[in-house]
Amino acid sequence: MSAAADRLPVAAQPGLWGFVVDKLLTGRGIWPAVPAIIALIFVAVIPFFMLLSLGFSEFDVERGQIIDRTFTMSYLWDAVTEPLYHKIFYRSLSLALTTMVLCVVIGYPVAYVYLMGGRGLRRLILVLTIAPLLTSGIVRTYAWMVILGARGILNHSLIGIGVIDRPLRIMNTEWAVLTGMVQIHLPIMILPLIAVMSRYDRSLDEASANLGATRMGTLRTVILPLSAPAIGAGAALVFVLSYTTFVVPQLLGGGNYLNAATMIYEQVIYSLEWSKGAVSALILMLTCLAVLTGIALLTNIFTRWTRAAR
Repeated sequence: MSAAADRLPVAAQPGLWGFVVDKLLTGRGIWPAVPAIIALIFVAVIPFFMLLSLGFSEFDVERGQIIDRTFTMSYLWDAVTEPLYHKIFYRSLSLALTTMVLCVVIGYPVAYVYLMGGRGLRRLILVLTIAPLLTSGIVRTYAWMVILGARGILNHSLIGIGVIDRPLRIMNTEWAVLTGMVQIHLPIMILPLIAVMSRYDRSLDEASANLGATRMGTLRTVILPLSAPAIGAGAALVFVLSYTTFVVPQLLGGGNYLNAATMIYEQVIYSLEWSKGAVSALILMLTCLAVLTGIALLTNIFTRWTRAAR
């Protein structure tokens, strides 16, 4: 019996490639994310560091090729000390933060109505939220140009009802940019809230009412804390998109309205000042990460009760 068992073929051990494929398909931890990480390194990380290296280089270009490069910190120092950079980045930060706050203020009541509404109202809110995302942001921005222009729908309506005598100058102002930013990015705020509200247990309302809480008390002490992670996620997404957007300020703000993204575009495309553009991109990334870190810390503070319960 033992001799026959010895003659049985031994299962071949999988090679390195088989081991890797098995881990990618059935493994745990970081293994399923390895393909995405590799793709991200090639399409984002490596190009970013190549761009970043230009910000610390003084180079000579001949026939479209860099023939000489020396290390320098002058571009970074100029960006840190230049008042124009301070003004543009302050404008970009304030615009993005204002857009984020307005999206939270407008989007949360919509999500609350979604929670309290019936099936038909929920479907209507979901369709109205998703429908704008089916069109390009450029198309929606051009729609706002038609609405807010000197001969647009808004001015025409105000003149028609006798509120104003002459068209208001709305286009090419910060108010036009803010209006377009809020409308375009509002669905990004509402969708995470709806995802959380759809999983809300309505029996918590009954328990809260039995303990003597009013409708507003339930909203403040039960619903709002449970939706805090969605508020943080939506706020972070809206801020990133608003802070780095290029199309909306360029079209609604006009050629004289500069934010960080439009400044980088002009430095790289029009002025061909690649080093300045690289330094501006670095500052944009660092300030964006700083604000995202603040949003994450605030979200952790408002959701600390979830960690205490574990």
